[in-house]
Amino acid sequence: MIVRFLFRHQTFFILSLLFLCTKPASAIIIGFGKAGKIEYNLKTGTFNVVNGAKPWLLKAFSQAEYQKKLFSSKDYKEITYRKQAVKDGFGNGLKHIFLLKQTGLPEMLQVFYTYSGKDYFMMNLILNGADLSINHIVPIYGNLVDQEHANVPVSLFVPFDNDTFISYNTVPLIANVSNPSAEVTALYHDQSRKGFVIGSIEHSNWKTGVITTMDSDKKISIKTICGYTEQSITRDKIAHGYLKGNSVSSAKVFFGAFDDWRWGMETYAKLNRISEPPIVFNWNNTTPVGWNSWGAMQEKITLEKANQVSDFFADSLKSFRSGGVAYIDLDSYWDNLLKGGLAGDYSELKAFADHTKSKGLKPGIYWAPFVDWGFAGGGNRKAEGTDYTFGELWTKVGTGYHDIDGARALDPTHPGTRQRIATVINKFKECGFEMIKIDFLGHAAIESDHFFDPKITTGMQAYKTGMEFLLKQLDGKMLVYAAISPNLASGRYVHVRRIACDAFKSIKDTEYTLNSVSNGWWQSYLYNYIDADHVVFSDQSDGENTARFLSAIVTGTCITGDDFSREGKWTSTAQRLLNQTEILKILEDGKAFVPVEGNKGKSASQLFVKDLGSVKYLAAFNYGDEAKYLTVDFSRIGLKANELYHAQNLINQKTEAFKNNQTINLAGKDALILKIMPEK
Repeated sequence: MIVRFLFRHQTFFILSLLFLCTKPASAIIIGFGKAGKIEYNLKTGTFNVVNGAKPWLLKAFSQAEYQKKLFSSKDYKEITYRKQAVKDGFGNGLKHIFLLKQTGLPEMLQVFYTYSGKDYFMMNLILNGADLSINHIVPIYGNLVDQEHANVPVSLFVPFDNDTFISYNTVPLIANVSNPSAEVTALYHDQSRKGFVIGSIEHSNWKTGVITTMDSDKKISIKTICGYTEQSITRDKIAHGYLKGNSVSSAKVFFGAFDDWRWGMETYAKLNRISEPPIVFNWNNTTPVGWNSWGAMQEKITLEKANQVSDFFADSLKSFRSGGVAYIDLDSYWDNLLKGGLAGDYSELKAFADHTKSKGLKPGIYWAPFVDWGFAGGGNRKAEGTDYTFGELWTKVGTGYHDIDGARALDPTHPGTRQRIATVINKFKECGFEMIKIDFLGHAAIESDHFFDPKITTGMQAYKTGMEFLLKQLDGKMLVYAAISPNLASGRYVHVRRIACDAFKSIKDTEYTLNSVSNGWWQSYLYNYIDADHVVFSDQSDGENTARFLSAIVTGTCITGDDFSREGKWTSTAQRLLNQTEILKILEDGKAFVPVEGNKGKSASQLFVKDLGSVKYLAAFNYGDEAKYLTVDFSRIGLKANELYHAQNLINQKTEAFKNNQTINLAGKDALILKIMPEK
């Protein structure tokens, strides 16, 4: 009897264990990187992200709006999980799919992507259902866990574009502070440099906002919103357009924690370029340098003056080349050389291009293809090269149109806009231009009530189709440079992008430009090159001129802007600075310097570094009026504290020993650049 009793109870115990082991687990653990884990709760539709024992993101969930109703992954009762192997441009990895079902709600898929050896993950949210119409999806909404509670973290504001002299900004997160950023943000501590980077890596359908907030209890939340519009950031006056169909997907969102937030931002940029590979032809030539007329000549362009600039470059700036090449680019008011308007006689422009080439230089031109500058003259004006009026081409926004910077947006999907583009670009190609600077591209990305092409329903879709058409007309014939344009979405379409808005000659122009480099240098890995805009010397002090020149070197290219058709202080300054071949060599790889310090608000780092082989270059700037001593901490610039180096000042050619915590004495409104090498 006793044996039978024990056998019965052992059998019951074993069967109970088997039953428990075959029940669906309430948590799915997804590993990534060295010690990262995504812990997904199948009962609550939420997930945590941890690194070993350290929490990174807690109680995260996904959210969307459908038929004016906000719902989230927490509202679903039936959740299942599966995974599959993936191999793509990001590497070998796994795709983790959580399928959520609930009566009365669209089917939801939360899809996580993890890759072998990568200490980050990506995610997107997909909604399935009949005839969906969605303009608000939040893939990730959760609480970030700050690892350094003793210090105040900063949240990086990244502008959507570089219009209206907007600046990057680092916002200290304190109680009841919220910081919205376009497409990406970094939350970091400047001293340790540790931080998070969260942002979208797809920009063909959605504008994405990344919102960091600290509440009254000092909890930090992060929210990624696909369908984000805000007039002061995205320029839109209406809500984001709707994506429609039986399946609507968010942009793919990147999440990573890094020992150095700067490395995180560079990683993010590289992933963007993989996610949306360039459509513009591959640039295998040298880093662009040259001249642009908007810096000083502006509306005074004539054929004679333009040719005189080419002559000055050929005669007096013979060393200012990159791979033997320099561009001479006519900006706005090049139409002074036209007869009969945009569809008319381009013979003087061709004469300029021919003269420039005869001097061993490459001619460039400028255009804003998606705007109407003459809209005040009414909508009945004929759009050049078309049978349409401008009024038919204007982008419709609410009860009106989209006007900014004195120009009205043209619908990128309208056949009239396209015919006009084809007409002008063909004229440029016939003239023999080898570079084009395209401007006011943000007008093509604006949200509209409806576009001419009914398949296009969002501003980013309109931008994509407009830029693709423009590139098709260019047909790989020119270096493509973007001025005012979306920061992230333009990476596919251009070789060079201006890092900020217009900058000219003052130390404040230098600081403004370097604010964008301090916080946006990582775009060097999204574009072939980023540019500091036309470097103007004019009659400023020697120190200001040096700073302005070095701001271009730090950014990665150099486009000058003085009126070299006439003599002045600027001509001798140009000969002194622009012929410095040792400095120009730094541009060969086309990459920007990296900021040494972050958390400067709307100001800029004073120190920037760049490594080229065994050589380290250090650029130092003083944006103030008074002299300043800058202490160089080797641990902050990647040098060994106990070693001795020698540093050559490439401006005055002086060389001296360089040791840890050495001070640099900089006069007010001045800059220098050091070439640092180990002592032999």
